[in-house]
Amino acid sequence: MKAMNPNLREQVAAMLKAIAHPTRLLLLEELLNGERCVCELVPMTGADFSTVSKHLALLKAAGLVKSRKQELNVHYSIAMRESGQIIALSKTALKTRYSNFLKAVG
Repeated sequence: MKAMNPNLREQVAAMLKAIAHPTRLLLLEELLNGERCVCELVPMTGADFSTVSKHLALLKAAGLVKSRKQELNVHYSIAMRESGQIIALSKTALKTRYSNFLKAVG
């Protein structure tokens, strides 16, 4: 694999860092199923409104989600469809690792 240029490497690291939190992963998984209002996402996370809003703002800054305002509510949706592939690949890698570990300890 060819090495990335430093600027691209920084951007990739920022995107992965934005994904690398259990609450943000949950938010992305939910948004992969369709647009959601913040008010719908709050109960799913067990966090308060401001915490969920901060997580969504971080995901938005990383270019993973987008938002639109409708009256008093802000609705979020996926901006980068590939985020679903990143999550799926991570799950597959962990399942393989776990499976190999179980085989090794027999």
